[in-house]
Amino acid sequence: MRAGEPSGRDVLTRSIRGQARRVGLGAALGCVHQLGEALVPVLIGVVIDQAVAGRNAGRLILWLAVLAVMYVALSWSFRLGARAGERGAEEAAHTLRLAIVRRVLDARGGAEEGRLPGELANVATEDAKRVGAVNMALMSGIWAVAGVTASALALLLTSVTLGLIVLLGTPVLLWLGHLLSKPLERRSEAEQDRAAHASGVAADLVAGIRVLKGLGAQQAAVERYRRTSRVSLAATLRAARAESWQTGLVLALTGGFIALIALVGGRLALDGSLTLGQLVSAVGLALFLLGPLETLAWVNADLAQGRASAARVAEVLASVPAVADGDAPVPDPLRGELRLRGVRLGGLDGVDLDLPAGRLTGIAVTDPACAEALLRCLGRETDPESGSVELDGVPLTRLDPVGLRAAVLVAAHDAVLFDGSLAANVAPGEESDLAEGEPDLRTERAMAAAHADEVARSLPHGAATGVGEGGRSLSGGQRQRVLLARALRAGSPVLVVHDPTTAVDAVTEARIADGLREIRQGRTTVVVTNNPALLAVTDRVVLLDGGRVGAEGTHAELVRADATYRTAVLA
Repeated sequence: MRAGEPSGRDVLTRSIRGQARRVGLGAALGCVHQLGEALVPVLIGVVIDQAVAGRNAGRLILWLAVLAVMYVALSWSFRLGARAGERGAEEAAHTLRLAIVRRVLDARGGAEEGRLPGELANVATEDAKRVGAVNMALMSGIWAVAGVTASALALLLTSVTLGLIVLLGTPVLLWLGHLLSKPLERRSEAEQDRAAHASGVAADLVAGIRVLKGLGAQQAAVERYRRTSRVSLAATLRAARAESWQTGLVLALTGGFIALIALVGGRLALDGSLTLGQLVSAVGLALFLLGPLETLAWVNADLAQGRASAARVAEVLASVPAVADGDAPVPDPLRGELRLRGVRLGGLDGVDLDLPAGRLTGIAVTDPACAEALLRCLGRETDPESGSVELDGVPLTRLDPVGLRAAVLVAAHDAVLFDGSLAANVAPGEESDLAEGEPDLRTERAMAAAHADEVARSLPHGAATGVGEGGRSLSGGQRQRVLLARALRAGSPVLVVHDPTTAVDAVTEARIADGLREIRQGRTTVVVTNNPALLAVTDRVVLLDGGRVGAEGTHAELVRADATYRTAVLA
């Protein structure tokens, strides 16, 4: 975590507090509304005692006019207060979603560890929404407390006994409601965990649907999701049962409380302690109390669910970065020389390797695990267990991850395409510069080098054609060419590509190799592959064998002199 950067829980707390002014306004308007609601039964009692009982038509008209004004004020205060509350809840949820996305996209990584993409999506949507709704719940709770307080004061003025019942009984009801919400909180957290896992499994299966069909494993995939979905359903039903029990018991307690107030009020009216108008007011206030007390029960349940979701959101925001932070800027000017010294990670066993600036270097491997570990080190997705990786003599651990990502682009062979046009996929984030999906000159050069322009010509609307989610409308070779074009178009000072042509035919592969060399002329480029067509155009090839550098030279030299290299590349 960067120095001075807030923790995940701090961001979570700030996202809720950031709406305090708006929620405060809504709470104030709501309190005005609740005070008015509590005054309505009191005014009706006054009308009965002063106008109806006294048969005074003038006073009756006056008090009816007062009631009409009161109802207009009630309508507007409720509408404005509810609007402020809902807006506060939605803006808080939006702030949280942005914070979660920023954490997931953080150059230091770590948020995705142990979580499927669907799980993160669930946290950013459902959990963020529930936490945002806490704003509305808090505001509603303030309204309800204001309503209960106004009713208690009105009843105290009418009858000390009735007022004391409300003042003493309400805290007991709230305490019981809080106790009853505890099981709901636990089961709500479990429900969201299971739902997020089910979403993650579904997204995982959909992303790999072509592979599953090719393997004939559709039924196994369906069974896997069915089992996951059943677990999620069971957790949801347990949470629903907990919520129904909590709501039912709280309503029963509230109903008994209202009945007690009505009973005591009736006894006081019978012995003459209350007038007819006061009795009507007392009964009306008791019935009015039903609304605030039900609201408090709902607030308890909503806060329980919000606390469970808040814990999940905070866990993502507070996730430990995969790599330590660095504060040194990328060297300027940047030559682009990479150097590995004694690097140990995964299949790498003390690798010493120099990747010269401005050169096209090929790296062949006898073990795919070495390629994966090398890519993670160069892209600084993981720091080596020992040894160091340097850029222009500066250890990557000292560099700012954001600046490093801009300087060194590692294009993995399993990268994904986004739903949108082909041109927008080659130049993501710059759709505003692409007129109706048509590529600009820089994009055209990258597409030509990767021979993705042939892909565009084969599509009905050229580069403006949509490729579908994950590029599903394209073949494997077409997707690879578009992905390579995207990497070339980025124009990073240092580019590392991994097996960019495994699904491309031999003729196209040779053309892509020439295009790659031409467009990257003078810039540091590393091609991690065992493909002879790509290795043949490199300035130098390094063979990683057994986790160490086994041989170095040009492709032609290694083919002639090294049997291990021939086996790895030509077999």
